[in-house]
Amino acid sequence: MRLLVTGAAGFIGSTYVRNVLAGAYGEAGEVRITALDKLTYAGNPANLAEVRGHPDLTFVQGDICDTELLADLVPGHDAVVNFAAESHVDRSIAGADDFVRTNVLGTQALLSAARAARVPRFVHISTDEVYGSIESGSWTEDCALLANSPYAASKAGADILARAYARTYGMDVSVTRCSNNYGPRQYPEKLIPLFVTNLLEGERVPLYGDGLNVRDWLHVDDHCRGVQLVLEKGRAGQAYNIGGGEELTNLELTRLLLAECGADPERIVHVPDRPGHDRRYCVDDSRIRDLGYAPRVPFRDGLARTVEWYRDNPQWWKPLRRTPAVAV
Repeated sequence: MRLLVTGAAGFIGSTYVRNVLAGAYGEAGEVRITALDKLTYAGNPANLAEVRGHPDLTFVQGDICDTELLADLVPGHDAVVNFAAESHVDRSIAGADDFVRTNVLGTQALLSAARAARVPRFVHISTDEVYGSIESGSWTEDCALLANSPYAASKAGADILARAYARTYGMDVSVTRCSNNYGPRQYPEKLIPLFVTNLLEGERVPLYGDGLNVRDWLHVDDHCRGVQLVLEKGRAGQAYNIGGGEELTNLELTRLLLAECGADPERIVHVPDRPGHDRRYCVDDSRIRDLGYAPRVPFRDGLARTVEWYRDNPQWWKPLRRTPAVAV
């Protein structure tokens, strides 16, 4: 199988590429990957360093909005797995243009190129944030998309385009919607890597509002296994929620991170809440569990290993440090 993986140098995309090439989902050597990434601020070639030179990997630097590039690159692949996205909520609030361009227009360009090239399979990676906020219970894939941030709205637009290409053109397109990811190599603007690197540097951690916003946490390896299941077994036109099964308030998570880093509660500083901050996310992932999915990484173990990775790899994250921000 020949896979085109977009956003392949980002946190989740690079994890997927490394796992595929390591044979995590089947025999190594059965898949050849074209890895496409624009290498914006969150796309890091170091994320693919351990597979650089792999005989089944070809890396291409480029933009999913570049229709001429896609016309040359997409033909001959058996599937497209689209991880490419602008994903930082705070950045989308500051300016939505790049989010609409990449997440909506870029997805449309990929879908169009895949249709023209008659690519047999397309999996679009999305987020639970497209549903908005839920006070109790869980979203199913049939719930309305009521996105509240420009980021989430741009992802919802891409989801609807993916569904439209399946319905209108008969393309074999599926969408995955994951809960909050965590793990090694996550860019240090998201909550867990930001707080961990702040604590390792002796700094305080900026917690939005009262800290009682609730998120479900999913290890990146579990997420990527879910994506692979959908690639192999998912139905055309269907969306699949991928959950981690670990609901925590941001305050509870912060206290766990303080304990892992041996830091005192005084390191928490409450900062003004961000506009439109969703209170709670929770997905019902029964549909993908019917395909054989279940998270395998216990949250406390995964969190401890994640903290250890950042502690052991300052050469990766220190050059990336920016003005503290939080996105959850």
